[in-house]
Amino acid sequence: LIESNFNIRSVSPAKAAGIWQLMPATAKELGLEINDDVDERYHIEKSTEAACKYFNKAYEKFGDWFIVAASYNAGMARLNSRTNKQQSDIAFDLLLPEETSRYLFRILAAKELLKDPQKYGFILKKEDLYHTVNFTEVTVDSTVTDWAEFAKQHDISYFQLKDFNMWLRNSGLVNKAKKTYKIKIPCKDDLNFSLDKVVIYQKNWINE
Repeated sequence: LIESNFNIRSVSPAKAAGIWQLMPATAKELGLEINDDVDERYHIEKSTEAACKYFNKAYEKFGDWFIVAASYNAGMARLNSRTNKQQSDIAFDLLLPEETSRYLFRILAAKELLKDPQKYGFILKKEDLYHTVNFTEVTVDSTVTDWAEFAKQHDISYFQLKDFNMWLRNSGLVNKAKKTYKIKIPCKDDLNFSLDKVVIYQKNWINE
């Protein structure tokens, strides 16, 4: 929420991308593939797993989730340097870059808002929510010359294919290594909004 407002297409001026706003070098260190055809920073599941790897690694180093959060914004090396130089391992006692200091409070504010949205004036109705779009997965382990043709063969549009597989960054896929990729194919019955399909996970969010 704080990094990208859940916008998978989000790209920062510094070229951090995806919902977790990963920089290219960090993403590659965490095992994500980035090239002309594929950028897994835009892959929701894989980028989330990568971010969790970062969190776990940072927690092993610092042992404090506030420091971990600060390091996600400013970098592990910078936080390590600040904690050592300032002789403190309490995030709120550290002199940090202004953006990082605000970052921690934005996380706390978002958490408070999500606990009780109506308390802060966020009045939602069921029709304001989205329903889940189910999908199947097709395995690809060779070169794909044309994603538009691939989409047509699976009875969806090129836009729908790219919308559900934002990590596909080109019109085709060069796959000389025969790496295995899983391509999401959305279920057509779910592509039109239906109030009947909306599932309310947090009852306190909704004003009936």
